[in-house]
Amino acid sequence: MAKNNKSDIFCSFCGTNKSDAQMLIAGDGAHICDRCINQAGEILAEELKQRKSKSLQTALKLIRPLEIKEHLDQYVIGQDDAKKVIAVAVYNHYKRLNQKVEKDDVEIEKSNLIVVGETGTGKTLLAKTVAKILNVPFSIVDATVLTEAGYVGEDVESILTRLLQAADYDVAAAERGIIYIDEIDKVARKSDNPSITRDVSGEGVQQALLKILEGTVVNVPPQGGRKHPDQKMIAVNTSNILFICGGAFDGIQKKIANRLRTQTVGFKMLDEEADIDIANLYKYITPQDLKNFGLIPELIGRLPVLTYLNPLDKATLLSILTKPKNALIKQYEKLFDYEGIKLQFDEDVYQFIVDKADEFKLGARGLRSICEAIMLDAMFETPSAKDDTEDKTLHITLEYAKKKFEKSDIKKLHVA
Repeated sequence: MAKNNKSDIFCSFCGTNKSDAQMLIAGDGAHICDRCINQAGEILAEELKQRKSKSLQTALKLIRPLEIKEHLDQYVIGQDDAKKVIAVAVYNHYKRLNQKVEKDDVEIEKSNLIVVGETGTGKTLLAKTVAKILNVPFSIVDATVLTEAGYVGEDVESILTRLLQAADYDVAAAERGIIYIDEIDKVARKSDNPSITRDVSGEGVQQALLKILEGTVVNVPPQGGRKHPDQKMIAVNTSNILFICGGAFDGIQKKIANRLRTQTVGFKMLDEEADIDIANLYKYITPQDLKNFGLIPELIGRLPVLTYLNPLDKATLLSILTKPKNALIKQYEKLFDYEGIKLQFDEDVYQFIVDKADEFKLGARGLRSICEAIMLDAMFETPSAKDDTEDKTLHITLEYAKKKFEKSDIKKLHVA
């Protein structure tokens, strides 16, 4: 009987002799070489990529603008103009993703947005709610920490790292996500006058954002920052990522007023401009005003959709306090419900909270601060209270609210 020679072992797929292969892995009556393993891995990766692409097409919820606005109405009070603009822009963007581009076909461009409004009017909440209904990866980044490449701070590419993390490092899903860049006004050009020092956190950041907003392939560090220089980069195509930028642009009202030949304080100069709403100059904002504020024209051109949020009056603040699905009062009621206690407020307590929030000029965020001041002692004592009474109702009266408010330090926030 002939002796079994190891050189007679062949790959069961390609027939390569063991002596010609770097490695030959044995199975149940079969063998496979390293080259076939690599080729099978490439075929599998390509097949999975195609399947994932098809599943993304079907998983993407293409919701009509009217339905998007109706969903936003459940969580955000008022701001109808901004809701319509955002709903249409998002709808058009995802129609663009579903477009099957053919030869000589019209190619739809991205509709990145910039949202302008005072602090606490709901800029971030609008972006969060839209991303939630569309079921796409969403991340919020703060423009104030960004600096030009090579300087202390975070590189602009780090905003894509946040999106990758939100998508569990699924590149295909991240490339269809939404990024909300908050405080975009903080990277405005500091001055029109030339300086001997570089504006690395202002105009330098704007220039670095240009290609990302427009659409390019960016090598993104998966762990972010420069702390891991040896990490393997992930290539992300930003062509299909929707960017929403938001900012308060504090002081832009004066620039708008100058353009409208009126004043933010005092008497208007011309009778023919009597119909101008002095209390809400944001509604008259134009790209030219953003340029005068310090945004470079190239950046403004890549944010073609501009909308604004109205300042919150007392009636709107009252609605925000009680009506939305996640209203502040409903949240406190839920917290006390976990302790088995029914929370009740007198109607005049709501008005007291709204009046104080209007004084602080902090928008909807001011409501939370005041409620915390009023409810702090109750939330501190209730979990440790003895359960020896049948009356499990906590009634908040106006007198109780005023007493707790006066006891807190929050009253020092009053703006004259």
